[in-house]
Amino acid sequence: MPTQVIIDCDPGHDDVFAIWLAAGHPDIELLAITTVSGNGYLEHTTMNARVACTVAGIRGVPVSAGADRPILRQATPATWIHGDNALGGPELPEPTVPLDPRTAVQLISDTLRAAAEPVTLVPTGPLTNIATLLLAEPELKAKIKEIVWMGGSTGRGNVGAYPEFNAWADPEAADIVVRSGIPFTMVGLNITHQALVTDEVIEHIGAIGNATSTFGVELLRFFSASYQEVEGIPGPLHDPVAVAMVIDRAVATTVHTRVDVETKGTETAGATCVDLHNMLKREPNADVALELDVAQFWSLVEDSVRALA
Repeated sequence: MPTQVIIDCDPGHDDVFAIWLAAGHPDIELLAITTVSGNGYLEHTTMNARVACTVAGIRGVPVSAGADRPILRQATPATWIHGDNALGGPELPEPTVPLDPRTAVQLISDTLRAAAEPVTLVPTGPLTNIATLLLAEPELKAKIKEIVWMGGSTGRGNVGAYPEFNAWADPEAADIVVRSGIPFTMVGLNITHQALVTDEVIEHIGAIGNATSTFGVELLRFFSASYQEVEGIPGPLHDPVAVAMVIDRAVATTVHTRVDVETKGTETAGATCVDLHNMLKREPNADVALELDVAQFWSLVEDSVRALA
């Protein structure tokens, strides 16, 4: 039976591939897509989610807009990687997928309540919507099977010296979610940097030959070139790794350990403190992804893109 999933995202090139991976794989039933300010302002991330669905022929999955800013901080889009509209590279088509009138929190709440079994949440951006939901409707925790989040890092980050972007964008929200008691998996930079968009990857995606792959190649070329310029590496396709772990947990190794989110530090706000060696002697609260089966990961991505329009 497919795993029922809600994706909460901030598209973003890699979020688009996360949506496609979830929509195109038979082991996932994608119930809803919600958006949040992160890689771009909310108007852009919401438009981009609708574009992702339009290009790939994804219909019948409601898309709704969520928080336009972090809980306590200002929105700071990642224009240096994703461009001014958060989806730099291709010319974006006018989306034909409608915007659900409900807020993201309302759509998630309604979807959880309607589901016969607990639902897996896959946030691939800042955790503002998820934290807001948990604060407003704590009784819904029982309807959440697990949260598999692309964010954080076991080592250094990609915004300043320590934090990863999704954690840095709203550390207060990340702290709320990590401490919620809901089964939680952190898919951080340490593993997503193993999913590099090489020339070979782009060639394989392009060879699929459908509309999704053609658009996807344009995304990957821009995204990888941005990373090459900023960080000196091909673009790591971060967000689909979280979806891949829902499809096949064996695609990554994990360790069950303690994760805390720094919210106060001048240089470290948003840093994820991952206690890999149990130095703090605190109760473990998360599975942390470590090593990626790179070949299997890209196989999942390619199969899903092939299954779309």
